[in-house]
Amino acid sequence: MKRIMSIAVIGLGVTSPALAGNVTFEAPVETPIAAPAPIPAPLPDWGGAYIGGQLGYGQSELPLDTGEVDGDGIIGGIHAGYLWDFGTLVAGVEGNYDLAAIEFDDDSGEIDDVARLKLRVGADLGDALLYATAGAAYASASVGGADLSDDGIFGGIGLDYRITDAVTVGAELLRHDFSDFDGSGLDVEVDTLQARASLHF
Repeated sequence: MKRIMSIAVIGLGVTSPALAGNVTFEAPVETPIAAPAPIPAPLPDWGGAYIGGQLGYGQSELPLDTGEVDGDGIIGGIHAGYLWDFGTLVAGVEGNYDLAAIEFDDDSGEIDDVARLKLRVGADLGDALLYATAGAAYASASVGGADLSDDGIFGGIGLDYRITDAVTVGAELLRHDFSDFDGSGLDVEVDTLQARASLHF
């Protein structure tokens, strides 16, 4: 009996290491969870209605029989319009009105006011809108003691910059042409450079 138990103990001693060598324990593998991709912030939308005001400087050229007369002075007023944002392209319409005090150097008269109906087409640059504009203009003037008024055309460029979701500031440079102003035979040109501020809805 003792012999049998001794053989059993020896057998267990021989087989146990072999069994132990075949048993392996693997640590659980943790699969890394990818962080969600950041959601890009939406680009500002220039679409919608707006109102505002503008103020700046105007310069005019008045050709007379005695030679060309220059005039300059302050010009400012109000504007309102609507824009459509098509992604990278922005287009819209605007109407504005300016009171002016653009006086000619020889005291022969002055430009009194200018109204415009504008088309605007520009590039959406995020917080900035760079645009070209053109349309019809109407102006009144006092020349040689007579009150004159006539329509014409204009074109120019501008830049608006968004400082809040609802407020933009900018600048605009325009060239106006009035041929045969009110039948006077005078071709009047008016250049304006104005700062603008607008409230968007």
